[in-house]
Order: sequence, then C-alpha cells, then structure tokens
Amino acid sequence: MNDRTIAGRILFSQNAITNALNVPTIQSALANFGYDETKLGEGASLLETAQTLQDKQVKEYGEQFSATDELHLVKANANSLYLVHLKLARIALKDNRGLQESLMLNGRRKLSNSGWLHQAKTFYTNALSNPEIAQSLLPFGLTAEKLTEAQNLVLDVESKLATQLTEKGEAQQATANRDQALDDLMEWINDFKTVAKLALESDKQLLEVLGMIEES
Repeated sequence: MNDRTIAGRILFSQNAITNALNVPTIQSALANFGYDETKLGEGASLLETAQTLQDKQVKEYGEQFSATDELHLVKANANSLYLVHLKLARIALKDNRGLQESLMLNGRRKLSNSGWLHQAKTFYTNALSNPEIAQSLLPFGLTAEKLTEAQNLVLDVESKLATQLTEKGEAQQATANRDQALDDLMEWINDFKTVAKLALESDKQLLEVLGMIEES
C-alpha cells in the first residue's frame, strides 16, 4: 500500500476485504488458511468502525471550525464596542484613580480569551453597579442601556468560547477514537496481507484483485 493517508488505508482495506468476501476463488483459498467468512467478517466489522469514526472525526472538526469562526466574529464585535467605551471611561474618570482601578482601565488589554473576558466583564459589571461611575459616564453617552447591551455582547463571547472549547474537546476525542479504530483495522489487515500472499502465492492476478500485487 503506497498511499499512507488515512483515506488511502481505509480504501485499501475496503477493497481487500470486499473482494476477499465476494470473489469465490479468493474466499476458498483464504479459508484453507483460517480466513473463512467469519474471520473476514471480523475485518469487515473493524473496517466499518474505522469508516464511521473517520466520518465522525471530520464532522466534529467541522463543528469546531464553525464554533471558532463564530467566536472570533462575536468577540471582534464586542471588543470594538468595548474599546470605545474604555477610551471614554478613561476620559470620564481621569481624575479618580480608585474608579479607574475598579474598571481596570489602565494597562494593556489582554490578548487571551480568558484575560480579555476578565477585563471586559469587570468593566461592565462595575460600571453598571457603581452609581458614581454610571453618573460619570452618562455625559459621554454611556447610558445604562448601552452599557447593558455591550455587557450582553461580552457574555455572548463567554458563551461562544464555552461552546468552542466543548467542540474542540469533542474533536480531539473523535480523533483519538478514530486513530485507535484505524490501528485495530491495520493490525488485522497486516496479518491478512501475510496470509493472503501465502494462500494466493500461485496466482498473482488474485493478489492484484486484493490490491497487493505491488507488494507481492
């Protein structure tokens, strides 16, 4: 088998097992070496499991990518509004270091999702709960309604992040499951190939039907 990709391994296995089951001459020759219909059925079952888990792995990664794209979009929108409010708050509270600290106005914005969420959630939670801050922000158009809307965007980012992390974990688990199923299949196939070469040694054309002529 020259193609070492996952799809190539599954395709090779599918061709070999299907033809071993469906070509009477091959099936008869293999049966003499212990690979009867029941034994070949074991390989077919391993193949089906590997195919199913490969499809699931692709599906899970698709869902992870979609969740990641949604997270990036929502965060970009929330961050754009947050930065505007941050700059206005720095002006409004420039003479009150205590209130500046309560909104985490100073220093760089965190780049990590967890760090960004901590800063943004702290900003809106304290801006909405502290009457003095709310009063200071009001002349700059930052009403309680606007702050609440922005806070909800931040909370949506938090929700999307949780979803993305869940999808990431499911994709990683799907990969582990697929890899184990593929290992089990290839272990069976490797034994099968050795037996098939012995059983069909006198007929290279039948080995070719199984896709093993290049290795004979």
